[in-house]
Amino acid sequence: MKKLIIGLPKGSLQESTVALFKKAGWNIYIGSRELTPRIDDPELSGLLIRAQEMAGYVAEGVLDCGLTGRDWVIEQGAKVKEVCALTYSKVGFSKVRWVLAVPQDSPIRSPRGLRGKCVATEAVNLTRAYLKKHQVKATVEFSWGATEAKPPLLADAIVEVTETGSSLAANNLRIVDTVMWSETVLIANLKSWRDPWKRAKLETLALLLQGALEAGAKVGLKMNVSKKSLARVMRKLPALHTPTVSSLSDPGWFSLEVVIDEKVVRDLVPELKRAGASGIIEYPLNKVIP
Repeated sequence: MKKLIIGLPKGSLQESTVALFKKAGWNIYIGSRELTPRIDDPELSGLLIRAQEMAGYVAEGVLDCGLTGRDWVIEQGAKVKEVCALTYSKVGFSKVRWVLAVPQDSPIRSPRGLRGKCVATEAVNLTRAYLKKHQVKATVEFSWGATEAKPPLLADAIVEVTETGSSLAANNLRIVDTVMWSETVLIANLKSWRDPWKRAKLETLALLLQGALEAGAKVGLKMNVSKKSLARVMRKLPALHTPTVSSLSDPGWFSLEVVIDEKVVRDLVPELKRAGASGIIEYPLNKVIP
Protein backbone atom coordinates (compact mmCIF):
# COMPACT_ATOMS: atom_id res chain seq x y z
CA MET A 1 0.00 0.00 0.00
CA LYS A 2 1.22 3.49 -0.84
CA LYS A 3 2.03 5.71 2.12
CA LEU A 4 2.70 9.38 2.70
CA ILE A 5 5.23 9.96 5.48
CA ILE A 6 4.31 13.10 7.41
CA GLY A 7 6.29 14.93 10.07
CA LEU A 8 4.24 16.26 12.98
CA PRO A 9 5.74 19.01 15.17
CA LYS A 10 6.93 17.82 18.56
CA GLY A 11 6.74 20.34 21.39
CA SER A 12 4.65 23.49 21.66
CA LEU A 13 2.62 22.86 18.50
CA GLN A 14 2.02 19.16 19.14
CA GLU A 15 -1.25 19.38 21.06
CA SER A 16 -2.87 21.97 18.77
CA THR A 17 -1.75 19.98 15.68
CA VAL A 18 -3.37 16.77 16.94
CA ALA A 19 -6.57 18.72 17.70
CA LEU A 20 -6.56 20.26 14.20
CA PHE A 21 -6.13 16.86 12.53
CA LYS A 22 -8.98 15.44 14.61
CA LYS A 23 -11.28 18.23 13.44
CA ALA A 24 -10.15 17.61 9.85
CA GLY A 25 -11.05 13.90 10.17
CA TRP A 26 -7.83 12.15 11.28
CA ASN A 27 -7.32 10.74 14.77
CA ILE A 28 -3.69 10.72 15.92
CA TYR A 29 -2.62 8.63 18.90
CA ILE A 30 0.67 9.45 20.64
CA GLY A 31 1.99 7.57 23.67
CA SER A 32 3.86 9.47 26.37
CA ARG A 33 7.25 8.23 25.12
CA GLU A 34 6.43 7.57 21.47
CA LEU A 35 7.93 9.36 18.49
CA THR A 36 5.94 7.41 15.90
CA PRO A 37 2.28 8.46 16.20
CA ARG A 38 -0.47 6.13 15.08
CA ILE A 39 -2.89 7.68 12.56
CA ASP A 40 -6.24 6.11 11.67
CA ASP A 41 -5.45 6.31 7.96
CA PRO A 42 -3.48 3.42 6.41
CA GLU A 43 -2.13 5.83 3.77
CA LEU A 44 -0.46 8.08 6.38
CA SER A 45 2.65 7.29 8.43
CA GLY A 46 3.69 9.85 11.05
CA LEU A 47 6.88 10.85 12.83
CA LEU A 48 7.28 13.40 15.63
CA ILE A 49 10.03 15.90 14.79
CA ARG A 50 10.97 19.24 16.32
CA ALA A 51 9.64 22.09 14.18
CA GLN A 52 13.15 23.56 13.99
CA GLU A 53 14.42 20.43 12.17
CA MET A 54 11.37 19.61 10.06
CA ALA A 55 12.23 21.50 6.85
CA GLY A 56 15.63 19.84 6.58
CA TYR A 57 14.20 16.32 6.79
CA VAL A 58 11.49 17.18 4.25
CA ALA A 59 14.05 18.69 1.86
CA GLU A 60 16.23 15.56 2.14
CA GLY A 61 13.29 13.25 1.44
CA VAL A 62 13.31 11.51 4.83
CA LEU A 63 9.77 12.85 5.11
CA ASP A 64 7.32 13.40 2.26
CA CYS A 65 5.82 16.36 4.05
CA GLY A 66 5.58 18.07 7.41
CA LEU A 67 4.14 20.90 9.43
CA THR A 68 6.48 23.58 10.69
CA GLY A 69 6.83 27.33 10.88
CA ARG A 70 7.69 29.32 7.76
CA ASP A 71 10.41 30.91 9.92
CA TRP A 72 12.19 27.54 10.29
CA VAL A 73 11.99 26.86 6.55
CA ILE A 74 13.75 30.18 5.96
CA GLU A 75 16.19 29.62 8.84
CA GLN A 76 17.30 26.27 7.37
CA GLY A 77 17.31 27.54 3.78
CA ALA A 78 15.36 24.40 2.88
CA LYS A 79 14.25 23.87 -0.71
CA VAL A 80 10.72 22.54 -0.25
CA LYS A 81 7.26 23.10 -1.67
CA GLU A 82 4.94 25.17 0.54
CA VAL A 83 1.59 23.43 0.02
CA CYS A 84 -0.47 25.82 2.12
CA ALA A 85 -0.41 28.12 5.12
CA LEU A 86 -2.17 26.96 8.28
CA THR A 87 -2.48 29.91 10.61
CA TYR A 88 -2.59 28.37 14.07
CA SER A 89 -0.20 28.42 16.99
CA LYS A 90 0.22 27.09 20.51
CA VAL A 91 -2.50 29.30 21.98
CA GLY A 92 -4.77 30.30 19.10
CA PHE A 93 -5.37 31.00 15.46
CA SER A 94 -2.91 33.78 14.81
CA LYS A 95 0.53 34.38 13.38
CA VAL A 96 3.59 34.62 15.60
CA ARG A 97 6.39 37.12 15.26
CA TRP A 98 10.11 37.20 15.83
CA VAL A 99 11.09 40.36 17.66
CA LEU A 100 14.22 42.21 18.67
CA ALA A 101 14.01 42.79 22.42
CA VAL A 102 16.25 44.46 24.99
CA PRO A 103 16.10 45.15 28.75
CA GLN A 104 13.66 47.90 29.70
CA ASP A 105 16.48 50.26 30.72
CA SER A 106 18.63 49.57 27.64
CA PRO A 107 19.64 52.61 25.54
CA ILE A 108 19.02 50.56 22.36
CA ARG A 109 16.00 52.02 20.54
CA SER A 110 16.50 50.75 17.00
CA PRO A 111 18.51 48.13 15.05
CA ARG A 112 21.30 50.70 14.62
CA GLY A 113 21.89 50.55 18.37
CA LEU A 114 23.11 46.96 18.00
CA ARG A 115 26.42 47.90 16.39
CA GLY A 116 29.19 46.03 18.17
CA LYS A 117 26.72 44.38 20.54
CA CYS A 118 25.86 40.72 21.21
CA VAL A 119 22.49 39.26 20.17
CA ALA A 120 21.33 35.87 21.47
CA THR A 121 18.79 33.87 19.47
CA GLU A 122 17.73 30.42 18.33
CA ALA A 123 17.22 31.79 14.80
CA VAL A 124 20.80 32.70 13.91
CA ASN A 125 20.38 32.93 10.14
CA LEU A 126 17.19 34.98 10.40
CA THR A 127 18.93 37.37 12.76
CA ARG A 128 22.02 37.73 10.58
CA ALA A 129 19.83 38.47 7.56
CA TYR A 130 17.96 41.09 9.60
CA LEU A 131 21.19 42.77 10.70
CA LYS A 132 22.53 42.72 7.14
CA LYS A 133 19.33 44.35 5.92
CA HIS A 134 19.87 47.17 8.41
CA GLN A 135 23.63 47.33 7.67
CA VAL A 136 24.55 46.58 11.26
CA LYS A 137 27.55 44.52 12.39
CA ALA A 138 26.95 42.65 15.63
CA THR A 139 27.80 39.29 17.18
CA VAL A 140 25.01 36.71 16.89
CA GLU A 141 25.17 33.82 19.37
CA PHE A 142 23.02 30.68 19.24
CA SER A 143 20.80 30.24 22.29
CA TRP A 144 19.84 26.73 23.41
CA GLY A 145 16.82 28.03 25.30
CA ALA A 146 15.72 30.38 28.08
CA THR A 147 16.70 33.17 25.70
CA GLU A 148 14.68 35.77 27.63
CA ALA A 149 17.04 35.29 30.59
CA LYS A 150 20.21 36.15 28.63
CA PRO A 151 20.11 40.00 28.81
CA PRO A 152 21.82 41.94 30.20
CA LEU A 153 24.61 39.68 31.52
CA LEU A 154 24.98 37.21 28.62
CA ALA A 155 23.72 39.33 25.73
CA ASP A 156 22.79 42.91 24.96
CA ALA A 157 19.66 41.92 23.06
CA ILE A 158 17.72 38.90 21.90
CA VAL A 159 15.71 37.91 18.85
CA GLU A 160 12.88 35.71 20.07
CA VAL A 161 9.51 34.42 18.87
CA THR A 162 6.39 35.59 20.68
CA GLU A 163 2.64 35.27 20.42
CA THR A 164 1.47 37.68 23.10
CA GLY A 165 4.65 39.32 24.41
CA SER A 166 3.79 38.29 27.97
CA SER A 167 6.95 36.21 28.51
CA LEU A 168 9.12 39.10 27.35
CA ALA A 169 7.35 41.53 29.67
CA ALA A 170 7.67 39.06 32.56
CA ASN A 171 11.43 39.07 32.01
CA ASN A 172 11.58 42.88 31.98
CA LEU A 173 12.26 43.07 28.24
CA ARG A 174 11.09 45.69 25.76
CA ILE A 175 10.33 45.03 22.09
CA VAL A 176 12.38 47.24 19.77
CA ASP A 177 11.37 45.93 16.36
CA THR A 178 9.65 43.08 14.51
CA VAL A 179 12.13 40.88 12.64
CA MET A 180 9.48 38.83 10.81
CA TRP A 181 5.97 37.40 11.05
CA SER A 182 5.52 33.66 10.72
CA GLU A 183 2.83 31.00 10.63
CA THR A 184 2.55 27.23 10.42
CA VAL A 185 2.88 25.83 6.91
CA LEU A 186 2.40 22.41 5.33
CA ILE A 187 5.53 21.72 3.28
CA ALA A 188 6.38 18.91 0.87
CA ASN A 189 9.50 17.32 -0.53
CA LEU A 190 9.94 18.46 -4.15
CA LYS A 191 10.15 14.90 -5.48
CA SER A 192 7.10 13.83 -3.47
CA TRP A 193 5.16 16.81 -4.83
CA ARG A 194 5.86 15.60 -8.38
CA ASP A 195 4.46 12.13 -7.58
CA PRO A 196 0.77 12.16 -8.70
CA TRP A 197 -0.51 9.94 -5.87
CA LYS A 198 1.39 11.79 -3.13
CA ARG A 199 0.42 15.18 -4.54
CA ALA A 200 -3.27 14.19 -4.55
CA LYS A 201 -2.99 13.02 -0.93
CA LEU A 202 -1.24 16.25 0.05
CA GLU A 203 -3.90 18.34 -1.65
CA THR A 204 -6.58 16.41 0.26
CA LEU A 205 -4.72 17.04 3.51
CA ALA A 206 -4.40 20.74 2.73
CA LEU A 207 -8.07 21.10 1.78
CA LEU A 208 -9.40 19.45 4.94
CA LEU A 209 -6.89 21.07 7.33
CA GLN A 210 -7.68 24.51 5.92
CA GLY A 211 -11.39 23.71 6.16
CA ALA A 212 -10.99 22.73 9.81
CA LEU A 213 -9.15 25.96 10.56
CA GLU A 214 -11.76 28.03 8.76
CA ALA A 215 -14.48 26.35 10.83
CA GLY A 216 -12.68 27.16 14.08
CA ALA A 217 -13.83 30.77 14.04
CA LYS A 218 -17.34 30.10 12.72
CA VAL A 219 -20.59 28.54 13.86
CA GLY A 220 -23.85 27.54 12.24
CA LEU A 221 -27.14 29.20 13.14
CA LYS A 222 -30.56 27.71 12.43
CA MET A 223 -33.89 29.34 13.19
CA ASN A 224 -37.59 29.45 12.33
CA VAL A 225 -39.10 32.59 10.82
CA SER A 226 -42.62 33.53 9.76
CA LYS A 227 -43.23 34.84 6.26
CA LYS A 228 -44.01 38.34 7.55
CA SER A 229 -40.66 38.50 9.44
CA LEU A 230 -38.50 36.81 6.79
CA ALA A 231 -37.16 39.91 5.02
CA ARG A 232 -36.47 41.68 8.33
CA VAL A 233 -34.54 38.70 9.77
CA MET A 234 -32.54 38.13 6.58
CA ARG A 235 -31.30 41.72 6.64
CA LYS A 236 -29.72 40.96 10.01
CA LEU A 237 -27.83 37.89 8.78
CA PRO A 238 -24.23 38.15 7.57
CA ALA A 239 -23.25 35.00 5.69
CA LEU A 240 -20.58 33.39 3.56
CA HIS A 241 -23.25 33.21 0.88
CA THR A 242 -27.02 33.70 0.76
CA PRO A 243 -28.68 32.01 3.78
CA THR A 244 -30.39 28.69 3.12
CA VAL A 245 -34.18 29.12 3.30
CA SER A 246 -36.48 26.07 3.48
CA SER A 247 -40.26 25.91 3.74
CA LEU A 248 -41.67 24.23 6.84
CA SER A 249 -44.75 22.00 7.00
CA ASP A 250 -46.50 24.86 8.79
CA PRO A 251 -47.85 27.20 6.08
CA GLY A 252 -46.24 30.63 6.19
CA TRP A 253 -43.14 29.49 8.12
CA PHE A 254 -39.55 28.99 7.00
CA SER A 255 -36.31 27.52 8.36
CA LEU A 256 -33.17 29.66 7.90
CA GLU A 257 -29.64 28.31 8.15
CA VAL A 258 -26.43 30.32 7.95
CA VAL A 259 -22.68 30.11 8.74
CA ILE A 260 -21.29 33.17 10.55
CA ASP A 261 -18.28 34.33 12.57
CA GLU A 262 -18.61 33.11 16.15
CA LYS A 263 -17.54 36.49 17.53
CA VAL A 264 -20.73 38.18 16.27
CA VAL A 265 -23.21 35.61 17.67
CA ARG A 266 -23.45 37.18 21.12
CA ASP A 267 -24.77 40.46 19.72
CA LEU A 268 -26.60 38.98 16.74
CA VAL A 269 -28.91 36.45 18.44
CA PRO A 270 -30.88 39.05 20.46
CA GLU A 271 -31.31 41.11 17.27
CA LEU A 272 -32.62 38.07 15.39
CA LYS A 273 -35.04 37.33 18.21
CA ARG A 274 -36.34 40.89 18.17
CA ALA A 275 -36.67 40.76 14.37
CA GLY A 276 -39.01 37.75 14.64
CA ALA A 277 -36.81 34.63 14.62
CA SER A 278 -37.65 31.76 16.99
CA GLY A 279 -36.22 28.34 17.85
CA ILE A 280 -32.69 29.70 17.30
CA ILE A 281 -30.03 26.96 17.43
CA GLU A 282 -26.27 27.55 17.42
CA TYR A 283 -24.01 24.60 16.54
CA PRO A 284 -20.25 24.10 16.07
CA LEU A 285 -18.65 23.28 12.73
CA ASN A 286 -15.87 20.82 11.96
CA LYS A 287 -14.95 22.06 8.49
CA VAL A 288 -15.86 24.92 6.18
CA ILE A 289 -14.78 24.25 2.58
CA PRO A 290 -15.11 27.34 0.34
